[in-house]
Amino acid sequence: MYACHRFVKKCSIVVFFVALLLFVAFFLWPVYQVLRGGFVGHDGHFTLDYFRAIFGHRAYLISIRNSIFVATITTAIAFTIALPLAYFADRYEFPAKKILTNIVLLPIMLPPFVGAIGIHHIFGVRGMLNMILLKAGIIDNSHLIDWLGTHKLMGMCLLNAVSLYPILYLNLVSTLANIDPSLDEAAGCLGCHGLRRFFKITFPLMRSGIFAGVTLVFIWSFTELGVPLIFDYDRVVSVKIFGGLKEISDNQLPFALVSVVLILSLIFYLSGKLLMGRQNYTMMAKASSASSARKVGILKKLICCSLFGGVTFIALMPHVAVILMSFAGDWYNSIFPNVWTLDNYIVTLGHPLTIPSIQSSVIYSGAATACTVVFGIMAAFVIVRSKLKLRHLLDAMIMLPLAVPGLVMAFGYLAMSQKGRAFSFLNPVENPTMLLVIAYAIRKLPFMVRSAVAGLQQMSYTYEEAAQCLGCSPIKAGIKITFPLIIANLMAGGLLVFSQTMLEVSDSLILAQKQQYYPITKAIYELMNLLGEGPFLACSLGVWAMTFLAIMIISTSIFMGKNLGAVFRV
Repeated sequence: MYACHRFVKKCSIVVFFVALLLFVAFFLWPVYQVLRGGFVGHDGHFTLDYFRAIFGHRAYLISIRNSIFVATITTAIAFTIALPLAYFADRYEFPAKKILTNIVLLPIMLPPFVGAIGIHHIFGVRGMLNMILLKAGIIDNSHLIDWLGTHKLMGMCLLNAVSLYPILYLNLVSTLANIDPSLDEAAGCLGCHGLRRFFKITFPLMRSGIFAGVTLVFIWSFTELGVPLIFDYDRVVSVKIFGGLKEISDNQLPFALVSVVLILSLIFYLSGKLLMGRQNYTMMAKASSASSARKVGILKKLICCSLFGGVTFIALMPHVAVILMSFAGDWYNSIFPNVWTLDNYIVTLGHPLTIPSIQSSVIYSGAATACTVVFGIMAAFVIVRSKLKLRHLLDAMIMLPLAVPGLVMAFGYLAMSQKGRAFSFLNPVENPTMLLVIAYAIRKLPFMVRSAVAGLQQMSYTYEEAAQCLGCSPIKAGIKITFPLIIANLMAGGLLVFSQTMLEVSDSLILAQKQQYYPITKAIYELMNLLGEGPFLACSLGVWAMTFLAIMIISTSIFMGKNLGAVFRV
């Protein structure tokens, strides 16, 4: 056994230093390139001139203010939606609960920017809503309402919220599932009931889950790029950065703007950590669905079903519009498409943008998933099974990419691979394959590690010790004993990584610059900008992607259940 422990310790040290090397090369270095571009002048000396230019330019200040507004309102709406859903899902039994708690996750099956295409056909001047009001005689042709024209910011907030609330919901459900039910029972015995018990007992115990979900939703919506591009709204910081990519080689202002985004994101993260994530409570026992969920009366059953059904219906409206558009040959000035056709799907499967993009996405995502599975399993073993003193630092390093916006990372990868730089051999202008695989893997590795960690924490170490006592080596024990017992968690993590990388937005839009290497999301964006049938083809490609991702998400949810929220922890 002593030899086994020495072997595990040596392997743990190797894994740690490999992780440290990758962390420095593909996380700290791109972040450093961004900060260096923002704070170092052409003469090589430290300067604040670029920052003064950013904060002295009214357009940049407005874009920063608008982005903070979008992130704040999006997070508030998402939290308002997710909290009651999570509470009812954990505490009450109601009809079709398993189905309803699965379909409520479906809004994350498509990037928000694809849903933005559907929103245009619902709330546009000649969209479904105005046509319904017109048919009902509420408005006339001379007074059509431009819903999106004057309220684009709120439109983006609502779209982001109904797309991202599942992340908060998963975190809250996971947190509620781990709260000892005896605490609620004790509070009830002492006369603490209803909302008072929730705010005095339950809510404080949920703070770590709230922090994790709120942080991800806030940072995601703060730097969301696709939605404002589809809304044709350039007064947000992400679009300003995207527009400055062409000037990256000779203009430092884009670097300064990305640095501002990074600094603000870290401020938001640390503020949230101090307010909500600082205090953790240790439970004497963990709750289970059998112990915490209770049967309720008809009225509460009706409220639960209506809440889940209503939220899902509203959240899936953009997706329904995308599906309708995918079957439309013409859709203008009517509630539903004027012409129905399957030609969009047929043309999509033969279009020069679509098939190569699907193939490219499968290659990028498959390679990234394989990397995260191999390294994620090793890292999880070190974090859970080893006694390495630096294992908590390893855990923190792996999870840190979740707290840094994808837009910042993508810009950093682009900057560090410019000609004359150390990583110029990864320059995406020539071939973005290696850089996209690295970007996908680094940013999604936390999901794989968290899935594997959850599986290892649920499995007793005594099985591995027994195998080793019988002469089984640590590696053989892991392959023969541990691996089969955590296979469900590994499959869930792999599916989640694969599905998330297939429809990654920031990295795809910024790093894929040649048509032959476009992934699916870049192809959808390019199709949307084509006149004529372009938007319809983009929607049909989006439906293919949506169907695929829906299957992945439901499969992942079945594998992990309430533990799925653990992979979204920061």
